[in-house]
Amino acid sequence: MSQMLDTIIIGAGSAGLPAGMYASRYKLSNIIIGELPGGALGTSHCVENWPGVLSDSGKSIMDNFALHARTAGSEILQERVETITKNGEYDFTVTTSTGKEFESRTVILATGNKYKKLWVPGEIEFIGQWVSYCATCDGNFFKNLTVAVVGGGNTAITEALYLAEICKEVHILIRTDKIRAEDIWVEKAKKHANIVFHYFTEVAEIRWDMMGMKSILCKDGSSLDLDGIFIAVWNEPFTGLIDHLSPEKDNEGCLVVDKRQETNIRWLYAAWDVTTNSNKFRQTIMSAAEGCLAANSVHEDILRMGH
Repeated sequence: MSQMLDTIIIGAGSAGLPAGMYASRYKLSNIIIGELPGGALGTSHCVENWPGVLSDSGKSIMDNFALHARTAGSEILQERVETITKNGEYDFTVTTSTGKEFESRTVILATGNKYKKLWVPGEIEFIGQWVSYCATCDGNFFKNLTVAVVGGGNTAITEALYLAEICKEVHILIRTDKIRAEDIWVEKAKKHANIVFHYFTEVAEIRWDMMGMKSILCKDGSSLDLDGIFIAVWNEPFTGLIDHLSPEKDNEGCLVVDKRQETNIRWLYAAWDVTTNSNKFRQTIMSAAEGCLAANSVHEDILRMGH
């Protein structure tokens, strides 16, 4: 067991890395532990909505995040966290997949969402290029093109509405005849001239040629020509590491945090897509802000306790 740290940050993405950078600037001893360097944004082919950067790859932006955190003084460990144990009022033990153990006064959980994949041929190879899980992030790359949105919930329909203002045509693919989204969103979508609903439609394969995406093959044998596909079937805040501590959540599984990013578990803070803050606007600028705010709150609380 290493020495007692001021905070351990779980997640090396767009909330965890800024949290570490700010924690280091506050002279808090810390380590950032994450299995996926750069988090979800690090897999994005191109990002055009990070202020001050007109266009760059997600990997490049997140590499700079990591460099900033390290330069400030944070250690970054690329491993999977297996357990988080609360030993006392301000005493946590974090264990990694390789058996490393770290002890800290506080924890900042910045683990993000788990996106459900279709697991069909052609999907994984082109994530961040022609396959996306976030219309707000990637929609502008498909201006005046034809795309599909997979899913029938609120996320899928609202993403289709957003894309309909950008794209030539938006096809909503629903595997049954039931749309789970709220009626207000469905009514708006049905009024859009360039939104087409497809019921009893499931993707079997995403097809490509040398120029990029070409079409999808559906399980019923039909095909649909497309330039891109947005998968919005389901996502869940990744909070399983602390479920044994009985954190308060909302009906979508997001951790209820106060305005300082603290959960109902004393000395455990959260940031990014796992929280109820920032109006759940799941964008990099919001996750970075939440990470910085969480680190600031840790600093204030440790000062208050006199440690």
